Amino acid sequence: MHVELNHLSISELDNDKASQIIESCVHCGFCLATCPTYQIMGDELDSPRGRIYLIKSALENNQFSAKSLKHLDRCLTCRSCETTCPSGVEYGQLLEIGRDFMETKRTKLQSLYRFIIRKVLLTPILFKPVGYFFRHSKVTTKSLKPNNVRSKVLLLGGCVQPSLAPNINHSIKNILAKLDVEVIDGLQSDCCGALDKHLAASKSAMKQVKRNIDKWSLQLNSGIEVIISSASGCGVMVKDYPSLFKKSDPYYDKAIIVSSKTQDISEYLANKDLSEFRLSETNISYHEPCTLQHGQKLSGLVESILSQFGYIKKPIKDSHICCGSAGTYSIFESEISNQLLVDKLENLNASSPEMIVTSNIGCLMHLQKGSSIPVKHWVELLDV
Repeated sequence: MHVELNHLSISELDNDKASQIIESCVHCGFCLATCPTYQIMGDELDSPRGRIYLIKSALENNQFSAKSLKHLDRCLTCRSCETTCPSGVEYGQLLEIGRDFMETKRTKLQSLYRFIIRKVLLTPILFKPVGYFFRHSKVTTKSLKPNNVRSKVLLLGGCVQPSLAPNINHSIKNILAKLDVEVIDGLQSDCCGALDKHLAASKSAMKQVKRNIDKWSLQLNSGIEVIISSASGCGVMVKDYPSLFKKSDPYYDKAIIVSSKTQDISEYLANKDLSEFRLSETNISYHEPCTLQHGQKLSGLVESILSQFGYIKKPIKDSHICCGSAGTYSIFESEISNQLLVDKLENLNASSPEMIVTSNIGCLMHLQKGSSIPVKHWVELLDV
């Protein structure tokens, strides 16, 4: 089946991509068992397979409604289905195409609300005063400098992380300083584009993506060896940059380079000598973000690093299931989000930990909202 261009039109790239993804789905239903929303709602249309049906139908010029868009909105984009899928269906990419296409069914009030949320979160001058009242943690240790610089890296600041939890990037810089790595700070305004992309503001997302590619390409050509992300949600977006361009597009090759040079902080530290570090807390539960285990396919990496310091991996029930944060999902789909939060915290607290750690600012803030024990980014444990 090849999806024909709709009269409302989607790009040739999206049309070809949608056709290939839809064709690759064999409707086996394996995704249902790992889809959080299907487990909660019990509705086939709130499963990856059901949403693929809805997107396929819309792209084939059939009628679709605001109800169809609602089923797409309920998706967390956790990509757990991709990990489970035996056919390698790139569901996350298809979902973005479907959301963009069905955005016409959104009410003006909904569109305005989503626009305001996007602009507040993505504009530092607006978000900093708001973020101050929701600040999770302050910087807790003194700043360190490398004794003998051996390499340079670019550290992505993140849109909200510097305001909400500045100690995360501070800790990473201290850790890297001890490894004689100089850190160049990315600007808070250099958003990866994920927020715009997930909220069907694809034109804004592409403008930001191209700005980033241009800027980071120059930095990579000027001595920067690696681009480091401390928020797994940002990391998966940057690693997916090549999928946003045709191979004939001049940005494609540059996107390949930027993507290949981008690493989660756990990837960067995995092969480093960490013998001089120690873990400040071993009685912890680790929540692995969907963007790390399903998006970046780095499941178990953080735990393998923590195990070097005496952390014993504790089996977490349904560890593959999303915590309910999922970027702005907790704002727009709060009922499902909160239900997932309750379930996740129950499973994380089963071993009576003294602390919960994770790898993504969104997960951290969401978990802390419902947790009576501290929630931190795992790198903070090494900055002591």
